[in-house]
Amino acid sequence: MRLPDPHRSRVVLIGASQYSDPDLPDLPAVHRTITDLAGLLTDQVYGVVPEAHCTVLLDDGDLRTVGKRLRAAIEEAEDLLLVYYAGHGLTAYPRGDLYLSLPDSEFASPEFSALEYDKLRHAVLDSTAANKLVILDCCFSGRAITDTMAGGDGAEIGQLEVAGTYVLTSAARDQLALALTGEPHTAFSGRLMRLLREGIVGGPELLTIEDLYNWLKKHMAAERLPVPLNRRAGTAHQLALGVNRAFAATAGPELRTQHVAAVQQGRNGDWQGSSQALEKILDEQIRVLGPEHIDTLRTRQSYAHSLGGAGDAMTAAQMLRQFLADHLRLLGPDHEDTLRTRQFLAVNLGEAGHREEAVGMLRVLLADRGRVLGAEDPDTLRTRHLLARNLLFLGVNDEAVALLRQLVTERERILGGEHPHTRRSARDLVEAEGGESG
Repeated sequence: MRLPDPHRSRVVLIGASQYSDPDLPDLPAVHRTITDLAGLLTDQVYGVVPEAHCTVLLDDGDLRTVGKRLRAAIEEAEDLLLVYYAGHGLTAYPRGDLYLSLPDSEFASPEFSALEYDKLRHAVLDSTAANKLVILDCCFSGRAITDTMAGGDGAEIGQLEVAGTYVLTSAARDQLALALTGEPHTAFSGRLMRLLREGIVGGPELLTIEDLYNWLKKHMAAERLPVPLNRRAGTAHQLALGVNRAFAATAGPELRTQHVAAVQQGRNGDWQGSSQALEKILDEQIRVLGPEHIDTLRTRQSYAHSLGGAGDAMTAAQMLRQFLADHLRLLGPDHEDTLRTRQFLAVNLGEAGHREEAVGMLRVLLADRGRVLGAEDPDTLRTRHLLARNLLFLGVNDEAVALLRQLVTERERILGGEHPHTRRSARDLVEAEGGESG
């Protein structure tokens, strides 16, 4: 099971929400459906393709334009070709063939004004894409499920198994698809998009079209809605359409626990092992949670700092400087994680030999932490300690001694004289006073 290659895949979304024929009522839910579905499928974190590879044909009444743009996407697709239609499904006398309506289609004569499904089917089958997926959200869409498309025992099935074809329809052969009052999307597409947006609790990490179909079939039947149909050939059903976002609800806490253990590993002195563990956790979080999830951001922060602890302070500082821009953008300047990233950056700059820059950053950070957290907050006191130590490296002993004296007094009062932080600041004060000027 895998996700499609976004650069070698193409998506075509066709929707008709407005009609010139009075016998075909407008479908406002279709407009919202196609627009929102395009956003989901091109999402930068969870989407299937980049925006440039998603062709949206919404309320385009020119059959020739629709055909031309559809053909272009079909020719470009190499991995996944996804064609999605939402609108009125029409049938033509006497055979009852399925037609997909467009804004200028005529209810009485769809064979001359609508997109014939059989032509769409042949165009899709002509594609060299490894996996071809057709989803129809319209009345009578079950008529697309025929023995020549993806079922039965005909000779054409062997070709389809190579092609890898999957057809999913919102309704049975003679059934109407629904747009429920009060729902912004069509009944079928709205529930499909909810699965892509929220995931399936207890489901796999990646959601295939078969996973989505099985859930929709069960739950739409329970809601007494038209039950979707499917036909498949080859291995197209094994291709994932997205990450199961509900999977992150269970994977997230476990990765968070691993993160805490890896950070403690570094604090215990094994910075090399800590950095290796954090790198693996970070890869998992980016894949499961996304690069901008708060847990992912915190692991990026810890991983960079662990590299500094392992002896590569310059690389750590470079990474932390990049992360700081993301934290400022996503979390804001006063968020605790943003403040911590600033401190880690100052620490590693100091260790890399850039003491003056570190001191300048710590002065500003001390004021900001005092403003946001309070003067006696443990993190504020830690910043004061770091500032004093960096000042000592620069030979600014008078200021360092003053900071350390204040720090020892406050830590003794808040933490007690035997607390490790109090004892360390006291040791630093003794050393600093030995070199104090005057």
